[in-house]
Amino acid sequence: MLTLDLLLTALASALALALRPWRAVGPAGPPWPWLVWCAVMPLFWSADHLVHVPLIQPLSGACLLVLLAGWPLAVLAMLGVAALSAWLGQMGWETALSRLVWQGLLPGTLAMGLGLAIRRWLPPQPFTYILGRAFLVSVLSLALTGWAHLALTGTPPGQETTDVMIGRWLSAWGDAFLTGMFAAIFVALRPEWLATWSDRLYLPPRPPGPPPS
Repeated sequence: MLTLDLLLTALASALALALRPWRAVGPAGPPWPWLVWCAVMPLFWSADHLVHVPLIQPLSGACLLVLLAGWPLAVLAMLGVAALSAWLGQMGWETALSRLVWQGLLPGTLAMGLGLAIRRWLPPQPFTYILGRAFLVSVLSLALTGWAHLALTGTPPGQETTDVMIGRWLSAWGDAFLTGMFAAIFVALRPEWLATWSDRLYLPPRPPGPPPS
């Protein structure tokens, strides 16, 4: 697993750097909600270590970060999130790397891919973005990557496989609820904070006006 985690991290980081996403950030820097969310995510990733309860399933936050900043910038930001999580939760670097891949890079990447499919095949409506891309895609991305990680690494000692699967399913719903809620607020009030939102893509075209008299 360590080799796989290192390989996936290297590939995602190299691709994100090659895209040079910082060119899209204005001279004033990224919007403050991006920075606040990056500061909150280490608390999510290290929650089980902070409270010393291994059964707790950490939240991810990666899907909302991808919606806010776009996939390339989100990947680069999650490198810092993993480092802060390791320090905050007193985790070893291998554990922090695993959190980076399975709590951050993989669900964020899967959410990006499923989100593109949602945008391609569903009608241009704000609810397509909020309910489809923000909520439903987050549930699927987080649950599938969580179960895949469980299948590859096995059940942690002292825990039941069914309990862990249910826990990851429930944490995916909690994560998706936060993502959908914030996406709905930002679409309504501050759509410019969402790098993945576009009026052209998610608002239906206006009907033509009456012909001039």
